[in-house]
Amino acid sequence: MDWRGRRRSSNIEDRRGDNIASAGAGGALLLRFIPMLLGTRTGRWILGIGVLVVLGGKMLGIDLLPLLLGGGQTVSQQSQRPLSPAEQELSEFVSVVLADTETTWHQIFQSIGRQYQEPTLVLFSNRVQSACGTASSAVGPFYCPADGGIYLDTSFYDVMQQQLGAGGDFARLYVVAHEYGHHIQNLTGLASQVRSLQQRSPRDANALQVRMELQADCYAGVWAGKNSDLIERGDLEEGMEAAAAIGDDAISERMGGRASPESFTHGTSEQ
Repeated sequence: MDWRGRRRSSNIEDRRGDNIASAGAGGALLLRFIPMLLGTRTGRWILGIGVLVVLGGKMLGIDLLPLLLGGGQTVSQQSQRPLSPAEQELSEFVSVVLADTETTWHQIFQSIGRQYQEPTLVLFSNRVQSACGTASSAVGPFYCPADGGIYLDTSFYDVMQQQLGAGGDFARLYVVAHEYGHHIQNLTGLASQVRSLQQRSPRDANALQVRMELQADCYAGVWAGKNSDLIERGDLEEGMEAAAAIGDDAISERMGGRASPESFTHGTSEQ
């Protein structure tokens, strides 16, 4: 893909340099023993006494919690790390893709007399806090309708290439354009309509979700169709390989299980 030198979006927030520090060694040890303590009557007494001691210290103006967690490093403490050249280049790539999707959907909404609201794309590592709650990288890329944000742990691209065999710039682009499709569904009101239908008919919830995901794929295709100047030989094949690799049936078979259509949430590879 010929993406370098194109306009970049300013609606991107890079949180990959934010490291949320964990509790110290003492805190980790304490947390590991809590389930064991809860399992015995004596343990529950110990925990109860511990809580009373901490609360009593607070009333006297003494914070004992850092001592229990070990070394005074709290779970909310954050540190910064510099981004590698590869991470910086990936940020540039994503910002170019985002800019092109913004241009595409601004034009489409304008053509139907609708005002368009641009989403924010958040890059993160390991875990992230959104208006939809805290999510780990295991969730994969997702869209949060509560804050209109697209969230992407860029390590997902490594998983696509190394484990799913779906690499290349266009495959990466497809991921962003697909999540952008969920933003379009949110703006048009379709997402809220589907959630209402899912609540009224839980039996049809998965089938409705599949249709939502396939429409988001279609919206990704709309972007590709209107930005053909970016596309080079082999790009479309990369996108198709990525789509096929994350089909529900392909994932089920890869994990050694039986493909169960009633449990599908994103559709088959063929779809």
